[in-house]
Amino acid sequence: MTFAIRCRHVLPLGAVIVLATARVAYPQVPKAEDIAACNTEAQRAARDAAGSRDSAVPTPKDHGRAAAARSGEAKAQSSEGGKSDDPQLAGIDAEGAKDPAYQAAYRTCMRKSGF
Repeated sequence: MTFAIRCRHVLPLGAVIVLATARVAYPQVPKAEDIAACNTEAQRAARDAAGSRDSAVPTPKDHGRAAAARSGEAKAQSSEGGKSDDPQLAGIDAEGAKDPAYQAAYRTCMRKSGF
């Protein structure tokens, strides 16, 4: 009888844990409107970066990826396809990928959007 009582309490708790974990285990994928909004925000931020202290600061990786995109050695991950070592750059505009400030602003926007 004790085993049956324990199972009655443990099984629902187990189901809650499994369902909660499944939601955490699979991250959201940005939608087209998320990508468009972050590209617009990054465009604005890169244009205004010179006079703003609030702009995102490009990392050495941003500079490296931008140089590779400018030279044609690597494609930034864009809506046309290409790969990036940073999943927060999914959908970045191909021209914007050539600018480290644009990349930093795009990553910041994606992070703020939960991606």
